[in-house]
Amino acid sequence: MDHQYLEDFHPGQVFESAPLTVSAAEIIAFARQYDAQPMHTDPEAAQAITGGLIASGWHTAALTMNRLTTAGFYNPAPGALGLGCESLKWPRPVRPGDALRLRLEVLNVRPSATRPAYGVVTNRFTTLNQHNDIVQEMISSVMIARRHA
Repeated sequence: MDHQYLEDFHPGQVFESAPLTVSAAEIIAFARQYDAQPMHTDPEAAQAITGGLIASGWHTAALTMNRLTTAGFYNPAPGALGLGCESLKWPRPVRPGDALRLRLEVLNVRPSATRPAYGVVTNRFTTLNQHNDIVQEMISSVMIARRHA
């Protein structure tokens, strides 16, 4: 895929990735290294806390990024830089065996007020499981180069 520039993005565009299935072993391995709470690392303890093992929200965020960067619909020009999140929510847990896919909707596109060679794209990232339940929703912005700055 060719690089995408600010001019290639438009409010209302929607992109969707293929699913990625998450295993219990992956949930536990991630949590042991980055978020060692019992509902993420110990299936027996998790049963009493959350009704079973669940992925860390940070694991869900990392899986969302995986879907974005490997799906084939997103290839910003060199120099793209994340600017932060307006919101990040995990309304439902991710459980072993869930197949996650990303739905990305472009919300806003505007030239940068301070860097004329760039613009800002604001996106809604919705991560869904195989039942179409939302497991993560994030609104964030990225700075992307303009094609003809």
